[in-house]
Amino acid sequence: MAGNGKGKTVRTVLDELPYGDGSLEYPKGKFGRAVNPEGVETKRLYKDVFSIAWPSFLELVLTQLTSMADQVMVGNLPGKLGVSALSAVGLSAQPKFLLMTMMMSLNVGSTAMVARFRGRGNQAKANIVFRQAVLLNIVLSVLMTILGIIFPRQLLRFMAGDGISPETFQYAVDYLVIQMYGFVPLCITFTTTAVLRGIGDTKTPLIYNTIANVVNLVFNYLLIYGKFGFPELDVIGASIATVTGQMVAFFIALYVALSRRRYVFFEFKGMFKIDFDILHDVIIIGIPSMIEQLFMRAGNIIFTRVVAGLGDTLYATHVVCMNIQAMAFMIGQAFANASTTLVGQSLGRRRYDMADLFTHATQRLGMIVSIVVGIGMVFFGDRIVYLYNQDPDIVRIGGHILILMGFIQPLTTSQFIISGGLRGAGDTRYTARVIMITVLFVRGALSILLVKVLGIGLWGAWIAMATDQVLRTLLIFMRYRSGKWKQIKLRNATA
Repeated sequence: MAGNGKGKTVRTVLDELPYGDGSLEYPKGKFGRAVNPEGVETKRLYKDVFSIAWPSFLELVLTQLTSMADQVMVGNLPGKLGVSALSAVGLSAQPKFLLMTMMMSLNVGSTAMVARFRGRGNQAKANIVFRQAVLLNIVLSVLMTILGIIFPRQLLRFMAGDGISPETFQYAVDYLVIQMYGFVPLCITFTTTAVLRGIGDTKTPLIYNTIANVVNLVFNYLLIYGKFGFPELDVIGASIATVTGQMVAFFIALYVALSRRRYVFFEFKGMFKIDFDILHDVIIIGIPSMIEQLFMRAGNIIFTRVVAGLGDTLYATHVVCMNIQAMAFMIGQAFANASTTLVGQSLGRRRYDMADLFTHATQRLGMIVSIVVGIGMVFFGDRIVYLYNQDPDIVRIGGHILILMGFIQPLTTSQFIISGGLRGAGDTRYTARVIMITVLFVRGALSILLVKVLGIGLWGAWIAMATDQVLRTLLIFMRYRSGKWKQIKLRNATA
């Protein structure tokens, strides 16, 4: 990071370029792509993308590995307990992720707006965005915490239907209630991470989330198995460990936010004063993203209910494959974060050509990494599944499913990256519509047809998942190529 006299920030090639005139027209070369401005080398674009993407990638992967460790540790509890515990942790993740992703979606608007103000050099406005985002997140996360604590059974029953055994269901209830007690601090940490990403600072979130993950793993070992005098709490121990790690991340993030050492920092002064123009732009970007996630979760509810009806063993296989797939998706998400930041900053500087160039550079780097990961899933999928649970059926079926997902990994990564660029431009309504079509009407409906009607079983559900991903990639790519994302108007776009 480099200092500019107003707090630390991440410098990119944009800082060396003049402000644009706001024209949507710029020189283009092959395939309609922007031509590098004079003095801007392609390797510099890759360097800027990589400098933002790698800490985000490492942070997300370590977080997902910790989630994987949670499931591996409970999945290796003896006998039937391991299968029930593994299913319970996967089941309880569904309502928590529903609430959590709603909050994270609102923060998409915070990232995009902070990135624009960073591009325009307006630090004061960037800090107003931070304060408004914290206020909004506190209010909503308190309401969601109350919902999760009072109605855990109803939320879980709505997610899973009646196919889960009573023992597994009770484990899931216990796990979810504990998780909700740490929900407000978790959401404030998300907000801090979002605004730091807006200025390109992905290293700081990497630090505090890595520390939190280490704490989580240590307490997993102590509380799941009852080591060094700690009680043996099984699934409850895993949930307590997760919340403990999240609280550590919250206190470190709070210290970072209050330190005033970075380009964005938090001030209590004016916290409760609403800036309607700023809030309008944050919400106008964030709400469609939230709706997108609601559609996503609604589709996942249908998907989960369909699979849960296949019984504990196949549902446990499904949980394992979803966890591994989520870790693979972290590649696309990390590069998507870089795309959101760099596109937002480019538009704040009125450089549409640079937004285009950064998006293409991010895609190329992301594609290389995703191909390597896809190959790993194809050839070593069963060995990865074995780490979670040694049941021969789970290993065999899970390994076959990962072969399918390995082949489409490059497509899904490209889709994540382009979607990230669209979010940086504030174009979130289109992606919400695409999610509605692909997750609800393709994945949801097709999984019911293949599993319930045609009786293909778990394979049918994952064929529906793959079909959803391929179609979604095509629709997102068409939107980007149309160039309509360049025409999104925000109140504070040039403030």
